[in-house]
Amino acid sequence: MAWLRERVLADPVCNAHLRPGQKLVFGVGTPAAEIFFCGEGPGADEEQQGEPFVGPAGQLLTKIILAMGLTREKVYIGNVMKWRPEMPTEWGNREPTPEEIAFSLPFLRAQLAIVQPKVIVALGNTAVNALLGPDPDRKMKDIRGRWHAFEGVPMMFTYHPSYLLRQTANSAKRQVWEAMLEVMQRVGLPISEKQRAFFSGK
Repeated sequence: MAWLRERVLADPVCNAHLRPGQKLVFGVGTPAAEIFFCGEGPGADEEQQGEPFVGPAGQLLTKIILAMGLTREKVYIGNVMKWRPEMPTEWGNREPTPEEIAFSLPFLRAQLAIVQPKVIVALGNTAVNALLGPDPDRKMKDIRGRWHAFEGVPMMFTYHPSYLLRQTANSAKRQVWEAMLEVMQRVGLPISEKQRAFFSGK
């Protein structure tokens, strides 16, 4: 993993897309992780710190991981993209293009091959499209919370934490949490009655 990290951080294409003074974002966690969380790509906070999921959405993901009885150090967190897709301003984010995804996917595949997780958790549409291939008719609401597979590895799709930050009702949070309960069960993590009831209104 250290060798792969050095190769990504030195990659001329990745660096050509990097904003001045910002950092590429490789991934964090243990290569021995049973759960691999895969997101879209870095945002402003991530490219400043060189670490995935450290902004508001990342803080929410950390809370989800802690609620599962784990820590960021006991899972692996990565993105499809290693650089933040360029915008004409310093603010805002955009979805990566198919060409950007195609270039970046081998790096993600290599990370997955090293970690060999028991479960991949794909967060949001970009991660889903990268791992399953693009499909304009595929809707997250139809596939979320269901098991799929990526090269033989069980894969759970759910909403990106940034989506949850825009929701006021607990229903979306409950849907994500139900997916996490499925993941916990798949990898053999203990689940308490308190955990089962999170966001259920009980």
